Amino acid sequence: MIRTLIALLAALAALATPSAEAHRVSAPGGPPPEGLPIPSLTHGQMATISDNLSAIRALAAVRIGLDMTTWRLEDYLNLQSFVCLWGLVPGSIADEDSPFNECAHAYLAAGRALLLQLREAPGVDHKAVDALIRKVEIEMLANGASLTLCHYSDEPFNTSEIVFPHWSEIPRHPPSAAFAAAALVAIGGAAWAARPGRRRKTTPQAALGAPQG
Repeated sequence: MIRTLIALLAALAALATPSAEAHRVSAPGGPPPEGLPIPSLTHGQMATISDNLSAIRALAAVRIGLDMTTWRLEDYLNLQSFVCLWGLVPGSIADEDSPFNECAHAYLAAGRALLLQLREAPGVDHKAVDALIRKVEIEMLANGASLTLCHYSDEPFNTSEIVFPHWSEIPRHPPSAAFAAAALVAIGGAAWAARPGRRRKTTPQAALGAPQG
């Protein structure tokens, strides 16, 4: 919950900047403008990658040595998923009308690219990687994932470009609007409870104990 609130605060800060309406911006301090191309994935494939994303991250985390391509994909995945609030906003992945759907496409496409890159990366348990790839492929075939498309399904991505949510569309998307309202209430409540004036004051009598007769 704390992570969500912090992310929402970052999102609200982005709302106040002139670039809030720019859905794609160059990553500051990131790779050169050309970056690494990341093929898109279909709307149907998103759920399968999302279900296996923690396993993909785990395989990448235990690798030995440094492979720059793997590192850049992992770094982009972490940054892009943060920008998209880790897919926690209802409808981010399943609803193509969600203001968060395009950015969810971006980080899940990065997750798939990272998994495929791990097949070639040094210092990785390649048997475990191959097993996870087979698992993902079977799940995608079982769900007909490659057949379910949306208007972001043919959109390529790049490690030099961060895809932000469509902030201005949040009020028109009830699940996103409800999430934002609930998070703001939670932040406001936490701030109110943390006010110095809200701390319970101890009276001298209470501090000294019951009066003696």
